[in-house]
Amino acid sequence: MIETPRLVLRRFREEDREAFAAINGDPRVSDWLGGPIDRAASDRTLNRINAEIDELGWGLWAAELKADGRLIGMIGLAPVTDLPVAPAIEMGWRLSPDVWGQGLATEGAKAALDWAFEHIDAPEFIAFTAATNLASQAVMRRIGMVADPARDFDHPRLAADHPLRRHVLYTARR
Repeated sequence: MIETPRLVLRRFREEDREAFAAINGDPRVSDWLGGPIDRAASDRTLNRINAEIDELGWGLWAAELKADGRLIGMIGLAPVTDLPVAPAIEMGWRLSPDVWGQGLATEGAKAALDWAFEHIDAPEFIAFTAATNLASQAVMRRIGMVADPARDFDHPRLAADHPLRRHVLYTARR
């Protein structure tokens, strides 16, 4: 578990499933991820995330607001095994739109990145997003990551003409 002034990053709980599915199904969130996913797919994602946390000791943690205990999304780390940038450890975040613009992604991602440098023996951590996702790129810069244009890539799970296909990569190195 990681704590920041406003957040608790922790393993997902059973009672998080409904809120997590609502976030994953919100088009404002999912439009950056290739489209919304239904409850069954959201549950499978949550199960996979918790299995990775159980196996690795880290992962994409549930992001809970300290003020009211509400699940607002996820922030953390994920192994990348099936993309052109693999193998790697990715920093990631996905938050409910009602908390966008409050600095919570930056706060949580910075804490997760600091934790990663302290606990995971890896030469670097990466983050990537669609080239048009300027908000996520701003978070990457605010937590100290640097663009690495030589490693930008076309996402293989998106069609050649998909507007989100081109992805930019940022890195934080030891």
